[in-house]
This record gives sequence, structure tokens and C-alpha cells, in this order.
Amino acid sequence: MHRFEKYECNCYEVKDRRISATLLGLTFPNRVGLAAGFDKDARYVDALACLGFGFIEIGTVTPKPQPGNEKPRLFRLPKDKALINRMGFNNKGVLAAVEQLKRRKSNVIVGANIGKNKNTPNEKAFDDYAYCVQALYPYVDYFAVNVSSPNTPGLRELQEKEPLRNLLAYVKALASSVEKPRPVLLKIAPDLTVGQLDDVIKVLKETKTDGVIATNTTVSRQGLRTSDKQLVQIGAGGLSGEPLREKSTEIIRYLRSGLGPHYPIIGVGGIMTPEDALEKLKAGANLVQLYTGFVYQGPALVKRILLKLKQSHKQG
Repeated sequence: MHRFEKYECNCYEVKDRRISATLLGLTFPNRVGLAAGFDKDARYVDALACLGFGFIEIGTVTPKPQPGNEKPRLFRLPKDKALINRMGFNNKGVLAAVEQLKRRKSNVIVGANIGKNKNTPNEKAFDDYAYCVQALYPYVDYFAVNVSSPNTPGLRELQEKEPLRNLLAYVKALASSVEKPRPVLLKIAPDLTVGQLDDVIKVLKETKTDGVIATNTTVSRQGLRTSDKQLVQIGAGGLSGEPLREKSTEIIRYLRSGLGPHYPIIGVGGIMTPEDALEKLKAGANLVQLYTGFVYQGPALVKRILLKLKQSHKQG
């Protein structure tokens, strides 16, 4: 992959080889990344690279531009340190993201979270994912297959065993057929049953998918401090933030047990403190990603996590 000259502006950067990681054939300068959904169109990669992230996941991008769901579609739940969103894969389309990536100056690791357009039926979803892979592979370091957003009708049906096996095998073959193959990861929902998680583990192994991202947002509203009345007013959408922390960590632990000690896992969901990040890593994640914690606490959280990781290595 072509690399631009290093873009030096990282006032939040924490450099220490002990907090780096070699995974997916890539060397991550640190283990903290930005989750998909924040920079959907790859417009802010250089700016975000200044905030200390070890990697940035753009998207979700779809083949064609789409406006997403009607506004309002993003809501804060301050009492729960959470967000509810029903964005609906709003983005300018994959070709617009490509143009942004062509102009970037930083050498930060970039992953592309890819999905299907809302109007594409599931039986033709393969074409959408293929189009995104073919357009993006010269400009990104890995792909994340998103079949777990609750905000695109019917999308989560692709998490079922047979559709998932077929889709991952197809995308994996496509991403491996280029001159420099790109790793393919699957992003899963936190609402899967144990049986469904077992199916995911089997499919990941069978298709030789390179890694898994656990987890996306949840449709559950269990245990929230926000009033039922307010939740009804907000309506449907995926919940992220602190209420998701424990569930996503449990799933990471289960995946690690089923996938073995060396399979790449990226942990995301409810990381609001450095201790939350350490919890994910101890549960079996190799890397972690932020979204809601970053929204609530800003880039200082990235540096605090990195300093905590550095300290933990010294103590270890």
C-alpha cells in the first residue's frame, strides 16, 4: 500500500513499544482504536490520527450514497453514559470515501467497515460488499464486514449461520485475490444467543476469516436509569456506552474460549475508563475501540488508557 509521509501532530500520542501490537499482519503503534460510525466518509482521518489512536475504522460505507434515517437519529442518555442511534448507514458512498483516503497525509492504520445499501435485498448483498472491497482495498489496511447494525432492515439476518458463511467466504476470497491481500474481520451484535455465538465461531474458523469485532450496539434497554417515558419518545435504535460494557466483555470472553488463544479479537462496547479497556484486554481482546466513551470524554480518554496500559506493563 502506498504510504504518505508521516503527519506529525500527535500531542496526545503515547509512544512505547510495550503498548504496541502485531496483529493481522499489521503493526499497531498502540491497542486503542476509533470504532466505525464516527468518521463515516473518511473525512477526518488525519485530524483523528492526532488524537493518539493506534488505528481508525471508517464507515460504515455502502456502494451508493444514502441519507440514512430521518432526523433526529442520535440521542444522549446522560444518566446512563450512553447513546442511542438509528443513523441507518448515512454516508456519501464508497467512491467519496476513496477520494478522501487518496488525499490523507497520516500513516495511521485505517480499517474500512463495509455494509449494504438499505434498498439492496439480502440475496444481492454480496454484490454490495464486493463493490466496497474492490473500491477500497488499495487505500485501507483491513475490512470489517458489518452485518450487525440494528438500523438497516433485515441486515442482522445475514448473521445467521448459512448466509454468514457464504458472505464471509465470498468477501475473504475477494480480499485475498488482490496483489496485497487485506485481512477480513466480522463485526457481531451483542444480542446473539449462545447458540448463535457457537455458529459464529464455527463460521469464522471454516471461512478462515481473519478476526472478529465484538460488539456492535444493542437493541436491549434493560437496566437503564433513563425513564421509560423518555425511551419511548426516543424510539428504536442501537444502544452504546456504559450499559453495554459487561455484555460485550462477556462475549469477548466467550469468543476467546471458543476461538483459542491466538485468534484476533477487537473489543468494543462501553469503554468509558482506562479500567474498562483493561477489562476488555484481560477478557481476551487484542485491541480495543472507542466510540461513546470518546464522545462523552473526548481525546483525553485515549491518552489516559494508553498511560494505564503503559503503567500496567511496568508493574507486570
